[in-house]
Amino acid sequence: MLWRLIERADVLVENFRPGTVGKLGFGYEAVRARAPRLVYCSISGFGQTGPYREKPAFDLILQGMGGLMGITGEEEGPPVKVGVAVADICSGMYAAYAILAALRARERTGEGQHVDVAMMDGQVSWMTYMAAIYLATGRSPGRMGSAHPTIVPYQAFPTADGWINVGVGSEALWRRFCEMLSPDLVDDPRFATNRDRVTNRKTLIPLLEALLRGRTTAEWMAVLEDAGVPCGPIYTMAEVFADPQVRHRQMAVEMDHPRAGRITVTGVPVKFGRTPGAITSPPPVLGQHTEAVLREVGLSPHEIETLRRDRVV
Repeated sequence: MLWRLIERADVLVENFRPGTVGKLGFGYEAVRARAPRLVYCSISGFGQTGPYREKPAFDLILQGMGGLMGITGEEEGPPVKVGVAVADICSGMYAAYAILAALRARERTGEGQHVDVAMMDGQVSWMTYMAAIYLATGRSPGRMGSAHPTIVPYQAFPTADGWINVGVGSEALWRRFCEMLSPDLVDDPRFATNRDRVTNRKTLIPLLEALLRGRTTAEWMAVLEDAGVPCGPIYTMAEVFADPQVRHRQMAVEMDHPRAGRITVTGVPVKFGRTPGAITSPPPVLGQHTEAVLREVGLSPHEIETLRRDRVV
């Protein structure tokens, strides 16, 4: 059945540990011999080659080994993982666009290819400027909480009733920010340029913290937004889905589920001008589409029933 599916397919995706699918007779070379136009995508923790290829991996392991946990958390605190499985999500996103690129290449060459996606590669690539700092200086950046290594102020600050994120990414923004908080800071030579503010970070941040604690998050939001200073609250999930922008962008969609009843799921995160996407069906239950897929490759109802009886499907 799998060969019948492969011979009709454009793409095969597998995420077993390297070598596992080959032992089952469906490794890339075996598949390529029968379906040379197929794009064959393998997603694994460390990739199909290298000394770690057979190591087991979970998101947590790769957040640590890829560098993310080493730069996440408070300065004097322990390493912290990101709250969602970003190593998993990263590899899935890279796989999706790599598959599309391979399909585009097939239009020109007529041949498919093997796409090798490693969770670790994705995490290393996501280190961006933190990696650049190390590669340029030989110094490993440490944990800085919500702060930024090269822009000050650019972090979360406590307010009278919660927290607010502030990003002051230019000298014009710094001037506007100071005018809202304390005009005396505008002409303070210790903080005149971003370079000065980075150098004197440990002096400046406590001053800003004391000032920002003087009002609520909503009060600061109103003042800073009016001045054009980038800022934002730090939401709980309830606040995320109550936000008018999230609602406007239809990032929460209600629908009926055959077992769970009325449910809400996250919406389509990209908007197409000519071919808009939509969430049109609920998450499938286990095996929901098995029969439809088997019918698509030509199996009769009797054959499908035989497969069910023999516990093949």
